[in-house]
Amino acid sequence: MVFSKDELIGALTHEVGIVRHLITKITADTADFRATPKQRSNIELVRFLVVQGPVLTSAIKAGAFDGAAWGAAQGQADALDLAGLDALLATQSAWFAEHIGAMSDDDMRGTIQLFGGPMSRGAHFVTMVLANYAAYRTQLFCSLKLCGHEELNTWNLWRGADAPAKA
Repeated sequence: MVFSKDELIGALTHEVGIVRHLITKITADTADFRATPKQRSNIELVRFLVVQGPVLTSAIKAGAFDGAAWGAAQGQADALDLAGLDALLATQSAWFAEHIGAMSDDDMRGTIQLFGGPMSRGAHFVTMVLANYAAYRTQLFCSLKLCGHEELNTWNLWRGADAPAKA
């Protein structure tokens, strides 16, 4: 096994923390910024990130994607401002611990097919949920840099914190 369940939950918790940190860098005048006309805006990226983790986790557990559940969750997220999105993100670490933690090792090794070839549930968690967090929070980070946040650096992107002041 590449990750234990606890390591997976820890990695997802870390990703949620990074997104929550990046939310603090979005201002009223940068929330609707989009790098190109067809890309998601900053707030749309956050709304996607709030939805994808729990909905994809539920799909992986069930072995089938539920488009109606995604639509309902997206509708709820679309109604939230940044503070509401952050509050929802604040609950997700415990949510992951409960829902992934309840899965057995056999469940994690069980093979399912979502959006491509068959693979284990554990592999789906890594290649879909965890990878989505890394990819889309990086897009949010780059978008914030384009908005003029020159102070952002690898600490913000990988640790979810501002870099310590240099002495």
